[in-house]
Amino acid sequence: MTGLPRDGRVLDLGCGPGQLAQAFAPLAAEVLAVDPEPEMLRVARQAAGGARIRFLQASSHDLGPAFGRFHLVVMGRSFHWMDRAETLRRLDPLIEPGGAVVLFGDTLPELPDNAWRMPWREAVTRFRNLDIGRPHHGPGWVRHEAVLLDSAFSRLDSVAAIDRRRIPAATLVERALSRSSTAQLRHGERSAALSEAVLRALEPFTVDGMITEVVEAYALIATRPGAA
Repeated sequence: MTGLPRDGRVLDLGCGPGQLAQAFAPLAAEVLAVDPEPEMLRVARQAAGGARIRFLQASSHDLGPAFGRFHLVVMGRSFHWMDRAETLRRLDPLIEPGGAVVLFGDTLPELPDNAWRMPWREAVTRFRNLDIGRPHHGPGWVRHEAVLLDSAFSRLDSVAAIDRRRIPAATLVERALSRSSTAQLRHGERSAALSEAVLRALEPFTVDGMITEVVEAYALIATRPGAA
C-alpha cells in the first residue's frame, strides 16, 4: 500500500527497543530510529547489531527540516504519548508525496491460550515506574483514527493478522523489561526481582520453558487523499 522504494528512508518515531526499525532496515536505504529515552536507545542499538539504522535521542517536539525527508514514518506504542495533532502537522512537510504514516500495534485476544496475560501484567505492574507508566487513556480520549482524519493524512487503511505461536517464557521477561515504564530496571537487583516475579507468575502456563500466545497484529496506514 505504501510502495516503499529501495532508496526510501523510514523514520521510526518513538522507537523504544527498536523492533520496527529492525524490521524495516532490510527494506529501506536508511532507517532513523528516534526516542527521547537513552535507555531505550541503548537497548535498540544492542538489538540492531549491524543493521542499517541510525539512532537519535530526540522526541516528536524536535521534528523539523534537519531530519530530512521520509517515505514512511512508523510508530509502535508511541503515538499516544505525543501531542498527536501537532506531531502530524510537523510530519507533513517531512513525508514525501505518496508517503505514509503507519501506526503498528498488537493485542492479545481474550482466549484460553492467553490466560497467562493477567498474571504477567500484575507482576509487571508491581515494578513499573508510576511516573513514566501513568495511564495515557482517560475520559474524553480521542481515538487515533479521529486525529488522523483531521490531519493531512486522512485516507486510512488497515491490515491485521492473527497468529498462534510458541515463545520462550524468557521472551516475556524481555517484553516486561522493554516497556518504557520498566526500562530503567534492566540492571541491578530490581531487574532480577522483576524477572523472577514474571517467571513465577508464568509457571502454571509454561511447558518445557515455552508459552503459547495468540496475537492479533495490526497496522493503520494513513496517506494523503489522492495519493497513488
